[in-house]
Formats: sequence, structure tokens, C-alpha cells
Amino acid sequence: MQIICNKKMRKLTLLIVFITWTGLSLFAQPGKGTKWTADGKGYYRVDDSGIAAVSLTGGQPVTKIAASAYNNLPLKDFTFSADEKKVLLYTNSQKVWRYETRGDYWVLDLSSGKLQQLGADRPSASLMFAKISPDGTKAAYVSEHNIFVEDLVNGGVKQLTKDGSRRLINGTFDWAYEEEFGCRDGFRWSEDSKSIAYWQIDATKIRDFLMIDNTDSIYSFTVPVEYPKAGESPSACRIGVVDVSSANTTWMKVPGDQQQHYIPRMEWIPGKRSLIIQQLNRKQNESKIMVCDAVSGAVTTLYQEKDSAWIDVKSRWDDDNIAGWDFTGKGKGFIWVSEQDGWRHLYSIDLADGKATLLTPGNYDVINIKKIDEANNVIYILASPENATQQYLYKVPLKGGKATRVTPADQPGVHDYRISPYSGLAIHEFNNSYTYPVAEVVQLPAHKSFDNRVAQALKEAAETPNPAKFFSVTTADGVQMDGWMKLPLNFSPQKKYPVVFYVYGEPAAATATDSYGAGHNFLYRGNMDEDGYIYISMDNRGTPLPKGRQWRKSIYRKVGIINARDQAMATKELLKQHAYMDPERVAVWGWSGGGSMTLNLLFQYPEIYKTGIAVAAVGNQLTYDNIYQERYMGLPQENREDFVKGSPVSYAKNLQGNLLYIHGTGDDNVHYQNAEMLLNELIKYNKQFQFMSYPNRTHSISEGEGTSAHLSTLYTNYLKSHCEPGGK
Repeated sequence: MQIICNKKMRKLTLLIVFITWTGLSLFAQPGKGTKWTADGKGYYRVDDSGIAAVSLTGGQPVTKIAASAYNNLPLKDFTFSADEKKVLLYTNSQKVWRYETRGDYWVLDLSSGKLQQLGADRPSASLMFAKISPDGTKAAYVSEHNIFVEDLVNGGVKQLTKDGSRRLINGTFDWAYEEEFGCRDGFRWSEDSKSIAYWQIDATKIRDFLMIDNTDSIYSFTVPVEYPKAGESPSACRIGVVDVSSANTTWMKVPGDQQQHYIPRMEWIPGKRSLIIQQLNRKQNESKIMVCDAVSGAVTTLYQEKDSAWIDVKSRWDDDNIAGWDFTGKGKGFIWVSEQDGWRHLYSIDLADGKATLLTPGNYDVINIKKIDEANNVIYILASPENATQQYLYKVPLKGGKATRVTPADQPGVHDYRISPYSGLAIHEFNNSYTYPVAEVVQLPAHKSFDNRVAQALKEAAETPNPAKFFSVTTADGVQMDGWMKLPLNFSPQKKYPVVFYVYGEPAAATATDSYGAGHNFLYRGNMDEDGYIYISMDNRGTPLPKGRQWRKSIYRKVGIINARDQAMATKELLKQHAYMDPERVAVWGWSGGGSMTLNLLFQYPEIYKTGIAVAAVGNQLTYDNIYQERYMGLPQENREDFVKGSPVSYAKNLQGNLLYIHGTGDDNVHYQNAEMLLNELIKYNKQFQFMSYPNRTHSISEGEGTSAHLSTLYTNYLKSHCEPGGK
């Protein structure tokens, strides 16, 4: 489920700052990452001069490719060939659902200076995920749901698949795979450049959800999206290997009904004519790692595990990047993540026999893998065993053992690292609730900083006025929840203040981390603390915090119930503990899953929450896509009552307080039908409320002139009118 509010806005803020400092201004789609130089001591960026190399250890950028060499094309992204003799240039990008993954590609030969456009005879801005072959002689790309390969010497183009259509998708994915697995780039070159492995998604049996566009024409028209709702079978999926010379495809003989399982991950095994894939069953609680013979299509299961709740795919713990596989020992094994002992840990899987060896023992979670450094027999990971609101760099031996903290102890907050694959240098990125995001270059493993930017930023931020305060609260159910609280300026404990809770509460995101932006409401027009509000956010069970498997997965089949109860009981406890919180002025708001939480809190606990503002909420869980909703709730065919019990529409009749509901009519993620279903229930029981629809706006409600200002003004005016600011 797309997280528009805290997760997206905060990450966007951090990204802008880090991009400004590092010059990493090009992100065509997720997973591109840092463009490291061959020695790993610098990176490439685009500036006014062209593509320049920037040294991590200082000095002026050196222009590697002058902009004039590629006719000053406005670049969205670029990729060097393996030998750095050619560069692939991406421009004229267009959005496909969330990201700009469709556009035009050019190849510049750095030796001859030849600049050629790929797919010149294809429609403008129709190419996706172009990649130069490992031998540098060809390029492959997707256009209009088919895969093409182009000879970089003579310009010849060969179409490798010919059956592609909107519903039969070669080399990329449908809406649900992209949204919920992060799958976008759907093909991989073989090492010998003779074959391409690719996904084929068959959505021919998936019903279209028809969105209505009333604003772009005098006559309205429908916009179809192949969208499998909860309870509906997903698109069928299979893996093929196409021979570049003959254009013949060999299909991998993956066992099982193609329409009742998922294949979210696939890569070539180094040095072999074999693929490795991950298969998930429909309920996503059984995972199988399989090896596929690319020549015969034969498939064998190497490693498998089950969970009574669900199993996360790799993108959750490896930079949200579904591509790539963490091979070790020149392809003899790989690093995998499992929660089989109750914590998210690293395991080494032997490709010969599937034997799994635990590498990170202990009662803590691995948050992320940052680098597998075989040369120095170490794995760098992110973790935070003592404080789930923060994260730090640790190292563990490649063969397994105790995790040792690398991040300095005097730098509390959220740390991230982009570690060079070819050197011990890293771009260290840091922020916390009161320190603006900053980046510096460090030498690992000593964590020696070249300019002490982080230490200096912490020192300067120490006097930040009225920072958010972090706290823990234990509910009547014995659940300990972390949160932050921003008190009003000129706060007096003798007065009573209105309290506004910001919520999300589902497995896709946490809101109460110790990161910059904590205590700031991006939708509020003005400053909440200046106006006299107490602003709070807390993370309930089910949120993706490093608190162990039981914390995260206790929400299984109880989304809308257990998370809402945690929030309500924690709020009740805070109101009991703090006399300065006015129980008659308690508001709650959220977006997407947070909008659903807002509705559930307002409807299920009307004695606590007096005002709610819900944006783009899932009002009925049966309307949302199957990959997300079935992962956390099971199959409606088996436990439909859980979906009903967790849905806000089931409790709309209980509304007592003030409700502002907001939704975009062009939302392809959480469909506008959620709003109309909810409105019907409220009308049925004569519940009065305020409703705002934004014509043809998507889930972000950001399109169109004046939209953001209008939304912010609407939100702020409603909050002030129904949850009066200021101490009394």
C-alpha cells in the first residue's frame, strides 16, 4: 500500500538534502542507487558540464563526459556499460503508476563519440528499463509490453516477444506487482549476453477497475486498471529464457498453478546457465527458493520455509530493491533473511544443498544489509537492538557471530550508509528529530570522518527550540508503545491543551521514528506548536519496527482491530497520565492506511476521539488489492469475517464526533469507491460529516494547480474549527 503521508514526505525531505550534498540528482526508478566510479573512491553525477566524477575524499569534480557529447539532452538517469566504454542515457521520462519508468534511451560510444537513439522507430517515450548487454555489443529494452534487442554496431533491431499487450505483459509488471512487491524491471541479461530471462504477467483473467475521468473531456470516459481485489486470483506469472539469436523462449517449469502463486524475485546464478527464483504461495506464508535450468526449464526446490502469518520479500530488508541477489563465494551460496527463530536474521544458504547457517544470532532484528564485504570477511548491517526508533551501522563476521556497533555511540538518531563496493569509503547519512539531515564521508570500519559534518551538525542542533520529546507508554493490555510528542510553545502544565494524533499503524510503515520531521505536520498550514496544539504519533503492534517477529506479525488477520485498540488504549493512558491534555479536544488524522486507522478510531472509540480527518482511506478492506490485503489478512474465501471486522464501514453507524473525509476521484491505489461506500453507510444512519472529493486526483492528491494549498487550507480550517487550538 502506498504510504503518502509521513513515510513519503519525510523520506522526500531527507532525499532532497542528501541529493543536494552528494549531487546524486538522477533517480529514474528505485534501485538505481549511487553511480560509483570503478575504484569506488568516487561517484558520477550530472551537472552543468555533463557527467562528472566526484571524489569522496575531496577535490573538484572532473567532467568525464561533456554535455555537448550527448547534445545536452536533459538526463533523467545514466548507466555505464561494464567496461565503461559506453554510457546509456535516459531522457524524456514519463510516469507509469508511481515512477517515471518510461521514456527515451540513447547510447553514447565514448571511443568514437557516436550517439544513437535506441528504438528510434518505436513510439516516443515508450522504452522501459533499457540495459546494455554484459559484452557491450547490444542493448535490450521493453516497449509496449514486448522485449526488443538492438545491435549497437549495425543498429539492427530484433523483437524477442510478440504477444505483449496491456494484459499480457513481457519484461515488466502489472499494477499489483509493482505496488506491493516493488517489481518494475522485469528482465535480466545472461552473463554471456546470449539470453535474456524475463517475467511474463498474464492479466487476461483480471477484471478491470474502471475509474471515471470527468475533467479532461466534455464527455466523461473510463480509465481501466487491471486490479485484482482481495479475494480475486492474481495475475498468472511465469519465467521465460529467450535466446537472443533465435528469439525462441524456454519456459521454466515452475510447479503449481501460475495464477495461485507469486514470483517476486528472479536472477541469474553467477557462472551458470541457471536462474534462482523466489516463489510465494497465494497467502504469502510459504516461500520456496528454486533453481531453474535455463536450457531445459527443469526446476528444483533448494530452500523453503513457512510462517503462520506471512513472509516478507527481500525488498523489505535490502533497500526496497527487488533486483539483485546477495551471492557469496563466487556464486556458491547466498545471504538470506528469515524470521524463523523469532527475529529477523541473516542466514547463509549453500547453493549445493540448501543448508542454512545462522549468521546473526541474538535477540535483535537486522533492519537492512548495507554491504557484504567478502574481501574483509564482514557484513555491514543496520540494526538498533536498544531503541526501535533509531538505527545504526553494525558489522558481523561473514561466517557469523556477534554484531559490533560501528556508528559512534554519541550520535543518537537514524543513520544510513551508502558503502562503496570497491573500497572502505562510505557516504554516511544522518538525522534525528532535532537535527537536519546531513551527510559526510567516512572510512570504514573505523568510521573515521573526513570533515566531521555529523558531529558538527549534532553540536549545532543541541539548542534546537522545543524539539519533539520521545516517550514510551504501556497500555492496559501490557503493550509498550514508543512515540513522540511535540508540546506547544510557552507550554504550561496548569493549562489544558488540544491533542492531535497522527496515525498510520499498518505493516507498511512506522511514524514515530527518531528522524527529522518528528513533531511536524506537513499538512497543517502554519505551526501547530505556535497555535497551541499537542501533536503526538505512536507506533502500535504490527508496524515494521525492529522489535521482533511477534511484534510485527501479531496483527495478522486483525488489521483494523488490534492496531486500532493499541492506539486507543495508549491514547487513553496518556490522557490519564497528563492532566494538561484536554479529553474534550482530542483529534486524529492519517492518510491511506492512516486514513483507515483514523476512521476506525473515530468509529470504534468515539468516547476518546472527538474529531477525525481521514485522507484516501481504505473504508472496506475487500476493495483493496489482493497482494497487500491477503498478505496481512488471509483469503476472504476462508475468513471473510476478519475483513469485515477490520473495515471502517462496519462501524460507521457509531460516529459521534466530527469527521472530515477526503478522497481523490482518480485514485488508482485506494479507489474512490471506498469513499462512496463509506458515505452510503454514514447517510444510512443519518450521521453528519464533511466530505471533500478532489476531481481526477490520484492517491497523493497533488495534481492540478492550487491543489496542495487547497488541501492544506481545508485540513487546517477544519481542525481549528472542530478542535480549538490553545491552552485553557
